[in-house]
Amino acid sequence: MTPILDDAFICDSVPAEVMDQVWATGWRHFGRQFFRYSTQPASDGALQTITPLRIDLASCTLTKSQRRVLNKNADLRTEIVPAAIDGELRALFQRHKQRFTHNIPDTLETFLGPDPAHGPCECRMVRVFDGPRLIAASFFDLGQQSASSVYGLFEPADSKRSLGIFTLLLEIEHCRAAGLRHLYSGYATREPSVYDYKKQFRSTEFLDWSAAAWLPIEGDEAR
Repeated sequence: MTPILDDAFICDSVPAEVMDQVWATGWRHFGRQFFRYSTQPASDGALQTITPLRIDLASCTLTKSQRRVLNKNADLRTEIVPAAIDGELRALFQRHKQRFTHNIPDTLETFLGPDPAHGPCECRMVRVFDGPRLIAASFFDLGQQSASSVYGLFEPADSKRSLGIFTLLLEIEHCRAAGLRHLYSGYATREPSVYDYKKQFRSTEFLDWSAAAWLPIEGDEAR
């Protein structure tokens, strides 16, 4: 039986090596607010089991569809820089959040805090441009031997480019080149959900709350 967890704390600064331990035990954070929970209600009222995910960067290889995403977006300009929130990102976020029908986030700061450049840990962002136009961005935190995806957003009009997948692929490439061991890709659910795309990355593991162990996703979920 899955233990019922619903924990939280607030912290302004966490050393990189401690962030590795925090993520390995199922915690995430938005700004100063750290949290972990093992269940959540679905839109139909049923209870879903939360499954934290991480990618083993050394053994991860790309699927054919992921390679197609990279090829499809080869014409775009990308950069990875220290995280910062500006007016252009806020405007993109307002358009991006119109895709949601429930649990609609208020602001980008909901996920990043007011100033992600100043803790609680090092945060970087991927920015994707079509000419001069910013069409996607994602944010990820760095520990000592691992990293964690925080949030991604993209221009709804460019959804055919699969920009959410694209920015996560760029995070994987960056973290692998830096010699990191894991990229924590966020929470999904044991049951089918909109977060199932995270399970499609090869070498993905999930945290079994009952066993307190990371286990490989089996079957054809990570094909």
